[in-house]
Amino acid sequence: MRFAIVYSIKDPAGINIVERIRETGFLPQVPIIDLKKDTIYSDNLEKHPWIRNVDFVVFASKHRSEKGNPSLSLHAPGNWRGADFGGKESHVAPTSAFVLKYLFQQLNKNHEASGLKDYQVTLEVTHHGPTIGKPCCFIELGSSELQWGDKEAAKVIAKTIIDLQNYKKKNYKPAVGIGGRHYCPNFNKIQLNSEYAVSHIIPEYAFPLTDSILKEAIEKTEESVSTAIIDWKGCGKSEEREKVMEIIKRAGLEIKRTSEIEK
Repeated sequence: MRFAIVYSIKDPAGINIVERIRETGFLPQVPIIDLKKDTIYSDNLEKHPWIRNVDFVVFASKHRSEKGNPSLSLHAPGNWRGADFGGKESHVAPTSAFVLKYLFQQLNKNHEASGLKDYQVTLEVTHHGPTIGKPCCFIELGSSELQWGDKEAAKVIAKTIIDLQNYKKKNYKPAVGIGGRHYCPNFNKIQLNSEYAVSHIIPEYAFPLTDSILKEAIEKTEESVSTAIIDWKGCGKSEEREKVMEIIKRAGLEIKRTSEIEK
């Protein structure tokens, strides 16, 4: 699979990750693109001459949170409603459920081998910009300045990105995720250990779920989605859950609860 790596020269974590990639003598045919502005505000990157011919884009980036907990995270970009942090309102970027699953499994494997016990490996729900036309994801080092400069943690992410050159499609069941919190422990377990590959995740804070939101998640998944996996306890009260179920049924998707999936 042909892929490109994108980072911002304004982002200390992105710079750190890319420096670790370059230390390995990484394959020269993989473009590494430096942006002068923040990645989340870099819409329409598919027009970049080095991105036109790739299949997937990996954004190497910092992650920021108020708690500042050390983390290695992965997610697809996009906005379910407003666009406070780049991209377009009610638009998400294309992504691949299979590539996200592979990268998350590799990230966990490389983290375990590194011995960095303080870091949590987690998926995040789909959020923030940019809006681009190429399948993509963010892989992030967080969640404060202390971690952004951590070379050992950056090596874990760098190795995970490099591992993408060995990616091969497997026969997983593509799915979208619905419900739950921003950091999604139930979807983490499914992505890591089950037969399902999760692409976009729509969190409870983006509710009410609508037909158009679910359609956006399905259409912006590279694989053909046949299943919606719902975090039942993270879908609000009974009335909200009933609406979620109705919308999923109208879309013709099989419904699975996170608690029903062996993981």
